[in-house]
Amino acid sequence: QVQLVESGGGLVQAGGSVRLSCAASGRTFSLYARSWFRQAPGKEREFVAVINWSGRSYYADSVKGRFTISRDNAKNTVYLQMSSLKPEDTAVYYCAVSHVDTRTPSDVNYWGQGTQVTVSP
Repeated sequence: QVQLVESGGGLVQAGGSVRLSCAASGRTFSLYARSWFRQAPGKEREFVAVINWSGRSYYADSVKGRFTISRDNAKNTVYLQMSSLKPEDTAVYYCAVSHVDTRTPSDVNYWGQGTQVTVSP
């Protein structure tokens, strides 16, 4: 059974940094796209970043230059380094796995349970 387990969320002050991790088990995802989405209260889930099997990454405009996605295939893990955090980055962050590098939640094949990131002013 596939499991994606996120860790690293919490409370951080604006301008601070946090690194999220997402460890996969039950299957190897080295040839899949790994991505992060987020969902703020009252809003739809939105794309944050994706890294494909070859290591190419893409970002939402709102996080470009502040967030960095990376992957360690040996550990079946994807990371999201978040810097220069803003209160509007507050959300539940979900890691995801998909056959293609997609920005669309409906294209995702597997989801993690989510981890809360709260950025205080």
